[in-house]
Amino acid sequence: MECEFPSVNSNNEEIKEIFENTKTIAIIGLSPNEEKASNKVAKYLKNAGFKIVPVYPKEDEILGEKVYRSLKEIPFKVDMVDIFRKPDVIGQVVDAAIDRGDVDTVWTQLGLVNNEAANKAKETGMKVVQNKCTKIEHNNIFN
Repeated sequence: MECEFPSVNSNNEEIKEIFENTKTIAIIGLSPNEEKASNKVAKYLKNAGFKIVPVYPKEDEILGEKVYRSLKEIPFKVDMVDIFRKPDVIGQVVDAAIDRGDVDTVWTQLGLVNNEAANKAKETGMKVVQNKCTKIEHNNIFN
Protein backbone atom coordinates (compact mmCIF):
# COMPACT_ATOMS: atom_id res chain seq x y z
CA MET A 1 0.00 0.00 0.00
CA GLU A 2 1.32 3.44 -0.89
CA CYS A 3 1.53 6.21 1.66
CA GLU A 4 -1.68 8.21 1.74
CA PHE A 5 -2.58 11.68 2.90
CA PRO A 6 -5.72 11.72 5.05
CA SER A 7 -8.74 12.73 2.98
CA VAL A 8 -10.95 12.22 6.05
CA ASN A 9 -9.93 13.79 9.34
CA SER A 10 -11.42 15.62 12.31
CA ASN A 11 -10.37 19.19 13.02
CA ASN A 12 -8.99 20.45 16.36
CA GLU A 13 -12.42 21.43 17.69
CA GLU A 14 -13.81 17.97 16.91
CA ILE A 15 -10.75 16.31 18.48
CA LYS A 16 -11.32 18.26 21.72
CA GLU A 17 -14.97 17.15 21.69
CA ILE A 18 -13.91 13.53 21.07
CA PHE A 19 -11.70 13.57 24.16
CA GLU A 20 -14.39 15.23 26.27
CA ASN A 21 -16.92 12.52 25.30
CA THR A 22 -14.61 9.51 25.48
CA LYS A 23 -14.32 7.32 28.55
CA THR A 24 -13.13 3.94 27.19
CA ILE A 25 -10.39 3.49 24.60
CA ALA A 26 -9.59 0.12 23.01
CA ILE A 27 -5.95 0.23 21.97
CA ILE A 28 -5.39 -2.09 19.02
CA GLY A 29 -1.81 -3.35 19.02
CA LEU A 30 -0.95 -2.27 22.58
CA SER A 31 2.49 -3.74 23.16
CA PRO A 32 3.63 -4.94 26.60
CA ASN A 33 7.07 -3.47 25.75
CA GLU A 34 7.41 -0.21 27.72
CA GLU A 35 9.71 1.20 25.02
CA LYS A 36 7.04 0.97 22.29
CA ALA A 37 4.94 4.01 21.39
CA SER A 38 1.68 2.11 21.94
CA ASN A 39 2.64 1.36 25.54
CA LYS A 40 3.76 4.93 26.25
CA VAL A 41 0.58 6.38 24.73
CA ALA A 42 -1.67 3.94 26.62
CA LYS A 43 0.07 4.73 29.90
CA TYR A 44 -0.42 8.46 29.28
CA LEU A 45 -4.12 7.98 28.43
CA LYS A 46 -4.67 5.82 31.51
CA ASN A 47 -2.99 8.45 33.71
CA ALA A 48 -5.19 11.11 32.05
CA GLY A 49 -8.26 9.24 33.35
CA PHE A 50 -9.36 7.13 30.40
CA LYS A 51 -10.16 3.43 30.76
CA ILE A 52 -7.78 1.69 28.40
CA VAL A 53 -8.52 -1.72 26.95
CA PRO A 54 -5.51 -3.56 25.48
CA VAL A 55 -6.15 -5.56 22.30
CA TYR A 56 -3.12 -7.73 21.59
CA PRO A 57 -2.57 -11.33 20.41
CA LYS A 58 -0.53 -12.35 23.47
CA GLU A 59 -0.28 -11.53 27.17
CA ASP A 60 -3.03 -11.66 29.79
CA GLU A 61 -2.44 -8.22 31.26
CA ILE A 62 -0.80 -5.01 30.04
CA LEU A 63 -0.52 -1.89 32.21
CA GLY A 64 -2.66 -3.64 34.83
CA GLU A 65 -5.56 -4.14 32.40
CA LYS A 66 -7.05 -7.38 31.03
CA VAL A 67 -5.94 -8.04 27.45
CA TYR A 68 -8.48 -8.99 24.79
CA ARG A 69 -7.51 -10.78 21.57
CA SER A 70 -9.96 -8.82 19.42
CA LEU A 71 -12.29 -5.84 19.51
CA LYS A 72 -15.20 -8.26 19.23
CA GLU A 73 -14.30 -9.93 22.57
CA ILE A 74 -14.65 -6.75 24.66
CA PRO A 75 -17.91 -7.18 26.62
CA PHE A 76 -18.63 -3.49 27.31
CA LYS A 77 -19.00 -0.21 25.39
CA VAL A 78 -15.93 1.13 23.64
CA ASP A 79 -16.00 4.86 22.86
CA MET A 80 -12.79 5.03 20.82
CA VAL A 81 -10.66 2.56 18.92
CA ASP A 82 -7.03 3.76 18.86
CA ILE A 83 -5.10 1.85 16.18
CA PHE A 84 -1.39 1.02 16.30
CA ARG A 85 -1.42 -1.44 13.37
CA LYS A 86 -0.27 -1.25 9.75
CA PRO A 87 -2.55 0.52 7.24
CA ASP A 88 -3.52 -2.72 5.49
CA VAL A 89 -5.08 -4.02 8.76
CA ILE A 90 -7.00 -0.80 9.53
CA GLY A 91 -9.90 -1.85 7.28
CA GLN A 92 -10.42 -5.03 9.32
CA VAL A 93 -10.34 -3.05 12.56
CA VAL A 94 -12.87 -0.54 11.20
CA ASP A 95 -15.14 -3.40 10.08
CA ALA A 96 -14.95 -4.86 13.62
CA ALA A 97 -15.78 -1.42 15.08
CA ILE A 98 -18.77 -1.10 12.74
CA ASP A 99 -19.94 -4.62 13.65
CA ARG A 100 -19.85 -3.70 17.37
CA GLY A 101 -22.22 -0.79 16.77
CA ASP A 102 -21.07 1.12 19.87
CA VAL A 103 -17.81 2.76 18.77
CA ASP A 104 -17.96 6.55 18.42
CA THR A 105 -14.45 7.25 17.12
CA VAL A 106 -11.80 5.49 15.07
CA TRP A 107 -8.32 6.97 15.53
CA THR A 108 -5.15 5.96 13.66
CA GLN A 109 -1.79 6.90 15.09
CA LEU A 110 0.99 8.94 13.48
CA GLY A 111 1.96 7.62 10.07
CA LEU A 112 -1.19 5.50 9.74
CA VAL A 113 -3.71 6.39 7.05
CA ASN A 114 -6.34 4.29 5.29
CA ASN A 115 -8.80 6.61 3.55
CA GLU A 116 -11.02 3.78 2.32
CA ALA A 117 -11.53 2.52 5.89
CA ALA A 118 -11.87 6.08 7.20
CA ASN A 119 -14.64 6.86 4.69
CA LYS A 120 -16.43 3.64 5.63
CA ALA A 121 -16.29 4.57 9.34
CA LYS A 122 -17.49 8.11 8.64
CA GLU A 123 -20.41 6.81 6.54
CA THR A 124 -21.64 4.84 9.57
CA GLY A 125 -21.55 7.98 11.74
CA MET A 126 -18.22 7.52 13.48
CA LYS A 127 -15.76 10.34 13.96
CA VAL A 128 -12.39 9.69 12.34
CA VAL A 129 -8.91 10.94 13.19
CA GLN A 130 -5.96 9.77 11.09
CA ASN A 131 -2.21 10.23 11.32
CA LYS A 132 -2.31 11.89 14.75
CA CYS A 133 -1.12 10.73 18.16
CA THR A 134 -3.74 10.61 20.93
CA LYS A 135 -1.08 11.45 23.54
CA ILE A 136 0.23 14.50 21.65
CA GLU A 137 -3.23 15.80 20.75
CA HIS A 138 -4.64 15.34 24.27
CA ASN A 139 -1.57 16.97 25.81
CA ASN A 140 -1.75 19.93 23.39
CA ILE A 141 -5.43 20.53 24.19
CA PHE A 142 -5.61 19.88 27.94
CA ASN A 143 -2.14 20.67 29.34
